[in-house]
Amino acid sequence: MADVTKTEVLEQLRTVTGPDFNSNIVELGLVSDIFIADNKVFFSITVPAERAQELEPLRSAAERVVKAMPDVKGAVVALTAEKRGGPTSDDAPRAAPAPRPAQRPAPAGAVPPQRVPAKAPPAAAGHAGHSHAAAPVKSGVPGVGAIIAVASGKGGVGKSTTAVNLALALQANGQRVGILDADIYGPSMPRLLHISGKPEVVSGRVLKPMEGYGLKVMSIGFLVDEETPMIWRGPMVMSALTQMLREVQWGDLDVLVVDMPPGTGDAQLTMAQQVPLAGAVIVSTPQDLALIDARKGLNMFKKVDVPLLGIVENMSYFIAPDTGARYDIFGHGGARKEAERLGVPFLGEVPLVMEIREMSDAGTPVVISNPDGPQTRVYREIAAKVWEQLKLAKGGRTAPAIVFD
Repeated sequence: MADVTKTEVLEQLRTVTGPDFNSNIVELGLVSDIFIADNKVFFSITVPAERAQELEPLRSAAERVVKAMPDVKGAVVALTAEKRGGPTSDDAPRAAPAPRPAQRPAPAGAVPPQRVPAKAPPAAAGHAGHSHAAAPVKSGVPGVGAIIAVASGKGGVGKSTTAVNLALALQANGQRVGILDADIYGPSMPRLLHISGKPEVVSGRVLKPMEGYGLKVMSIGFLVDEETPMIWRGPMVMSALTQMLREVQWGDLDVLVVDMPPGTGDAQLTMAQQVPLAGAVIVSTPQDLALIDARKGLNMFKKVDVPLLGIVENMSYFIAPDTGARYDIFGHGGARKEAERLGVPFLGEVPLVMEIREMSDAGTPVVISNPDGPQTRVYREIAAKVWEQLKLAKGGRTAPAIVFD
């Protein structure tokens, strides 16, 4: 199988006409940088924010022609309004009207004229210096009762290990659970749950989730080789997250746990905007440096109107296996004090234990490998508190509109 090149993809995309049929989407400058990994093609198409829904056929046409290329294994195409200006802006000069498609054959992959109005409305509302996210506000994922984010202000605090054990603990407590690995740059779930292989396509673009220990699982790690570097910009991250969330046959779930990437970037904002998150769990270690970053995560979710389900203090203390002596290696109690200061529930302390690390590396998280052990009891208590918070906060919510200054 030959490697697919950007030049070949661009040549194919020249057969897709733009929204006003004046030229193709490549010459109009609507196509973002193209990223190719393992012969899977990822790119976005820039359109006016308010036309995103009506221009869905444009996205479908572009995806269709790329998928039809020899050696292409798949394509992920998103509509984005991240950039202002260009050929779709009111400020840009327009070409003279071209003959109507009914009078000349449209190129292969062209959007039918009746689906897209001939004249483009203004590119975006608002003043210069502001741009609105392209994706329209959407409801929750069908069949999923609640979606919760597990996040941290920085890496290295054990967020993914906490997320997978929380999901398994919720399941052990009687809930139907799935987990979405939203850490595009460092997916962990394939290894943590000892799952390999590729998801099965159910129909069209819809994927069947992988399964591990009873959990339904989706991760970019199933779609791209483990050693492939994910050098993606914002639109690519948004596109991949949207596909893994909304184009997966999750079925009936009480809770979908989302393992977020560390920090407060595109993935968190995308999740807050795309779905009505039922809440967020913040993971931190006890020391001051980690808590400074945890506060950033807490404040970010507050600003986008996502309820805070609570804080978990991970690596809270260490018990020496030979003597039983306790050591507060990273300090102790910092996360509890921070939760009290902010009026946020404190969910529990997870000790620094070799078993948790060893079992995670082996692909058998401690909730599975030692279901009656003390560490599993800690995770199940945390899961019970999270579930109680979800029940208290139950009710319809509307995803916020986010404006970037």
